[in-house]
Amino acid sequence: MVATNGFSKEQQAYLQGLMLGTDVARKINKLPVLSGSGSSNSISNSIQIGASSTNSQVPNGHLTTLHALAQQRCESSGKKLVTEEIAKRDKDALEMWDDIRARAARGEFPKGTDVFLTKYHGLFFVAPTQNSFMCRMRLPGGVLRSDQLAGLAQLADDCAAGHVDITTRANLQIREIPAQHAMNLLIGLRDLGIVTLGAGADNIRNVTCSPLSGLDATELIETLPLAKELHYHILHRRELFGLPRKFNIAFDGSGRISSLAETNDISWNAVEVAQGEGLSAGVYFLLGLGGITGHGDFARSTNVLVAASECVAVSEAILKVFIQHGDRSDRKKARLKYVLDAWGLEKFLLEVERELGRPLPRVSSDLICRTDQVDRWAHVGVHAQKQPQLHYVGVTVPAARLSNAQLRSVAEIANRYGSGQIRLTVWQNFLIPNVHEKDVDAVKAAVKAIGLSWDASSFHAGLVACTGNAGCKFAASDTKRHSLLLADYLQTRFQLNQPINIHLTGCHHSCAQHAIGDIGLIATKVEIEEEMVEGYHILVGGRTGLDSQIGRLLCESIPMENIPATVAAIIEHYLTLREGSISFAEFAAKHDWSGFNAAL
Repeated sequence: MVATNGFSKEQQAYLQGLMLGTDVARKINKLPVLSGSGSSNSISNSIQIGASSTNSQVPNGHLTTLHALAQQRCESSGKKLVTEEIAKRDKDALEMWDDIRARAARGEFPKGTDVFLTKYHGLFFVAPTQNSFMCRMRLPGGVLRSDQLAGLAQLADDCAAGHVDITTRANLQIREIPAQHAMNLLIGLRDLGIVTLGAGADNIRNVTCSPLSGLDATELIETLPLAKELHYHILHRRELFGLPRKFNIAFDGSGRISSLAETNDISWNAVEVAQGEGLSAGVYFLLGLGGITGHGDFARSTNVLVAASECVAVSEAILKVFIQHGDRSDRKKARLKYVLDAWGLEKFLLEVERELGRPLPRVSSDLICRTDQVDRWAHVGVHAQKQPQLHYVGVTVPAARLSNAQLRSVAEIANRYGSGQIRLTVWQNFLIPNVHEKDVDAVKAAVKAIGLSWDASSFHAGLVACTGNAGCKFAASDTKRHSLLLADYLQTRFQLNQPINIHLTGCHHSCAQHAIGDIGLIATKVEIEEEMVEGYHILVGGRTGLDSQIGRLLCESIPMENIPATVAAIIEHYLTLREGSISFAEFAAKHDWSGFNAAL
């Protein structure tokens, strides 16, 4: 059959493919494309481009233009794509539902690059540490309904090990999932309205915000609506999946509980701005870029101010620049920080403006008023909300792990005394909001009855620990178990009147963000009498906020058996020598620690 334009369908397909291939080549070489307006969107959004490393005939039609061009640009520069990039090109990770279902039916775990690609659906095969899956979710702003919490308890009973872990992204993980239960778990989560798509691999992770959004009288603006808006924006744009590496975004309303936005690739901090330089006075979001404290960097301030209504659009433009120019040949250099290091902030912002199609408002620092209203104990204990007669209760969770019985009880407490909602925090604990003042004592008693605590003076309140080698192949120590041992040891020796945060992380990935803790421990192996044992390096003085600082290395290669006494000596040193009520962070920053090791 011949089409009305004189070409058969086969001829049309051939010519279309030829034209698209020519356009791609011209685009890479910064020449105008021959079809359309010349923008990246004028080329088909789903083209066949490039060749598989093993078979040049393998179709790659699932790659969007931005990603296809980025991979071509990498190869055209003489670099070799890493294995994960080739896997993304050879197989559509977002269309693996049938693969996951078939493997579950056979009781099999993924193999080869499918281990990486399955993380797109929130499923992490954590062998050799455990012969099971871990499932990570997407909970924008860390907010859950009580029915979802109870549903998670049932799923963890039916499909996993009977507990969940709270993460440092105000998120949850279910662990020890047998291969045959993978599909049942994913279906169960969808029934609860919980999303896992993009929760792992090279994607934008759970979007966080101020956990007291809408409850805090001191906040400048509510941030939960923005976290949710960006969450759904990401889910409905295929081109925002499959980045060069993972990506973190956080909003902070400048209230009492920090979201640690400055540790994220994109940080949005609410600030007050005086009128001038083309801006009306009011509340804006100050943009920060490139935070990755495991690599020694907080987000760099840009002096770019954006209205709340523009944060999502600007975030997308930043992501698209990163997609196009992030390193796809070296996983260790593939985060946003390294694009900024190579280009400088100004060049990067110019590219963002080009992608956005308009300039970004930038003002002098003297017009920006950043307030520090953070209360470092506000995430635990009982606190008044801005709503009259209502309070929230911050609950500490030992080792950030909740049993299913505790999950069900927390859901019941939130229903009976609150509004049926809980809010997770980046401190690996949770809040029960909207508790009437007459019910506060009942909530405190109910929390204590299920083995949890609301005591702000406890060392458990400031404890942060990653999964450790009990569930992660990268970790060098059993951080969760060690964190409990350490907190119990310290609790018998000190009563705090100033918060001290202790972070234990198992490896260089720094999931527990050891570099920002008052006291940070990063796991290492220590040789004792020709035997390698678990141990830690110790940092002190890390802090976030307006005077953010990466912790300084104090002690190296301390075996775990000596860690409790060593940390106790550090705290005793502080309590003995501090002046007045100075915080540990302030003390650590000003104090000369040069003679401390000799005192141990």
